[in-house]
Amino acid sequence: MMKQKNWLKLTLFLSLIFVLVAAGCAADNGDGSEEGTGVEEGTGTEDGNGTDGEAAPEEKGTLTFGVTPWTSTIPPTHVAKILLEDMGYTINLQEADAGVVYTGLSRGDIDVFMDSWLPDMHANYMDRYGDSLVDTAVSYPDGELGWVVPEYVDIDSFEDLIGNESMFDGRIYGIEEGAGMTITSREMIEAYDLDFEYVASSEAGMLTQATRMINNEEPVIFLGWRPHPMFVNWDLKVLEDPEKFFEASQVHVITNENVEEEAPEAFEFLSNWSIPVDDIEEMILKIEDGASAEEVAQEWIDNNQDHVNEMLGN
Repeated sequence: MMKQKNWLKLTLFLSLIFVLVAAGCAADNGDGSEEGTGVEEGTGTEDGNGTDGEAAPEEKGTLTFGVTPWTSTIPPTHVAKILLEDMGYTINLQEADAGVVYTGLSRGDIDVFMDSWLPDMHANYMDRYGDSLVDTAVSYPDGELGWVVPEYVDIDSFEDLIGNESMFDGRIYGIEEGAGMTITSREMIEAYDLDFEYVASSEAGMLTQATRMINNEEPVIFLGWRPHPMFVNWDLKVLEDPEKFFEASQVHVITNENVEEEAPEAFEFLSNWSIPVDDIEEMILKIEDGASAEEVAQEWIDNNQDHVNEMLGN
């Protein structure tokens, strides 16, 4: 009986030793860095993007871009959006007409506008809101614009229009109210004493009307500007303007006054921004052919990496 008791005590003692040793091993490996979890320190699960060896970009805040309903606004906006998102910014796009965009810029509701036509076409907005805006960069210098007619129309200048308004049924087709070209066109009708009604519409509405009339080879007069595929799709001429209401503009990047301080890396990139007008027109055509703005912008970035690196300061 004594031997059995001694044997039982020995068994209990050995069991206790085993439990203590096991607990010590678990404590050594409790951080999961050596065994048991399969997760090593410094892997993709730690940096939050789920990919090994690639750190997610640091979140740097949100920027809102104003996007006017013009085809020329879309490509540069989406190129800038992709590059800034790669830098760690969250980008919101707010669609609005030019007047609302400039008002939003002045109030700080909108941070960036990629399609400001200066010095003339958007001068009224800069005069009104310029104290709270920053003229940040020239996107491209050769933005041609004015009243246009097809080549088959025997009119070459505003002087030729005087007395020939009935050829066009007394109508010029334009874009939305509030746009700089609309304001200037109304001033031109008065200055040249033309018997014209300005038919305001969206860009798409204006072009639909122009397409219908050009397909029938009817005389039509409407607003035109570069970059725009209308100059690729049709043989057009910009009417000579002796009073120089419309002159070739530079297209600028405008930011509100807070961007430089609140998003300095974004501001530095936008300060270095530029893009050829021919590239803008090519991208517009691809988008009109059915490609998404995002994929067209990414394609341009991939094909122009040296220029992209210059804008990024790399």
